[in-house]
Amino acid sequence: MSVFRMYVRVVSGTLTPEDITERLGVRPDEAHAVGSRRRPEHPPRAFTSWIRHAEAPVPEARPEDLEPVVLGWGPGFATALGELAGNGAEVSLVIVQRIEDIESTAAKGIFLGPRLIEWLSSAHASLDIDQYIHHDCP
Repeated sequence: MSVFRMYVRVVSGTLTPEDITERLGVRPDEAHAVGSRRRPEHPPRAFTSWIRHAEAPVPEARPEDLEPVVLGWGPGFATALGELAGNGAEVSLVIVQRIEDIESTAAKGIFLGPRLIEWLSSAHASLDIDQYIHHDCP
């Protein structure tokens, strides 16, 4: 499993996954509607989430390996995301970092290039970094 994952997430309290898909012109890899439940015992979701994953080109992908995947989605997709954000949806690029070997150089540092920062600006997207450290301290 790769140390890093990256995806774009759209969150809305008013739009359905189908509305978001129609406006973006791209199908999600994962979507959940307002009122749906993760499990029957969980409360209903208060918002819609729409997710598109950046598929890792190599097994141990780092953010700089995933960046071309996101940029490959094109400026039109970024602009469409920005229009959703301008109409009340929350758009974010999520980077999930999972560290199991704290000595690994592959797990250290997160670099985002200027082209990706520009793409995020067009998408009116925030950056959300989730870090999970799985290490037993002596």
